[in-house]
Amino acid sequence: MKSIKGEKLILASRSPRRKKLLEQIGIKIEISPSDINEEIVSNKNPEAHVKELSFLKAKNQSVLYPESWILGADTIVVVQDQILGKPQSKKDAIAMLSKLNNCEHRVFTAFCVINQKKNCVVVKSVETKVYFKYLTDQEIHWYVRTGEPFDKAGAYGIQGIGTFLVKQISGSYSNVVGLPVCEVVETLMSLNIIHFKD
Repeated sequence: MKSIKGEKLILASRSPRRKKLLEQIGIKIEISPSDINEEIVSNKNPEAHVKELSFLKAKNQSVLYPESWILGADTIVVVQDQILGKPQSKKDAIAMLSKLNNCEHRVFTAFCVINQKKNCVVVKSVETKVYFKYLTDQEIHWYVRTGEPFDKAGAYGIQGIGTFLVKQISGSYSNVVGLPVCEVVETLMSLNIIHFKD
């Protein structure tokens, strides 16, 4: 894959996981993280919440790079109608994992592709159902002590140590990691940003 006509694709995210997901399938990107305050969005509808945040992240960077394609994304975990972001403390991480323990939750990731010069904005979201196994208090505390939960929505990383927490998923795996790669690639191809070379 390559950019069409030399157009850049800029990822408006600090997430090493999103960067890796894109690069491992051959999409060349530049990184320019958005610095918006995510707390400004308080939409209680999970899908609307992540869509708005992904749009704001991409829009923030499109002002700096009006001629480039910008990709913004946001991921949240929802359990019992409660939106879980990233834990702010050890206590917060333990509380989140305890809520997810032995039950189903939903992971929503939205992504937004913007090109200001072309007046193009596409926003989509993907939902995946995730089922946690029963966790003992010892397992939860041990996992929190690994440090992995602290930069991840819902306080776990399915692609890392946290894989042992997950009994089953229904839907996109990469969506839980932080970016629904299939849907992103389809969108980038439909906009003629990338194509497969023979």
